[in-house]
Amino acid sequence: MKKAKKAAAAEARAYHYDLILSPVITEKSTRLSEQNKVLFNVRLDATKADIKSAVEALFNVKVAKVNTLRRLGKIKRFRNTVGKLSDTKKAIVTLVEGQNIDLSSGVK
Repeated sequence: MKKAKKAAAAEARAYHYDLILSPVITEKSTRLSEQNKVLFNVRLDATKADIKSAVEALFNVKVAKVNTLRRLGKIKRFRNTVGKLSDTKKAIVTLVEGQNIDLSSGVK
């Protein structure tokens, strides 16, 4: 029974790592960090509840709310070839007052 629980916990942890693809480090995200917000690239099928639980599990912080946005890929043309950039999804995670995430140290 204990092995089944440990396996389920390890699977959930792996799912959290698969859900959050990368942090977004730009000028705008740096300005948002002053308002206690952090920006992440996430999978397209991720829900707000999934993102909240993943951030809380990976970074050991409390999340106040999650806002998401989808950027549809543009159609690009190069010579005679027409291609499409892939769609992306970003999550703006607002942390509870007093909590912070140090993205420079990485995930432990």
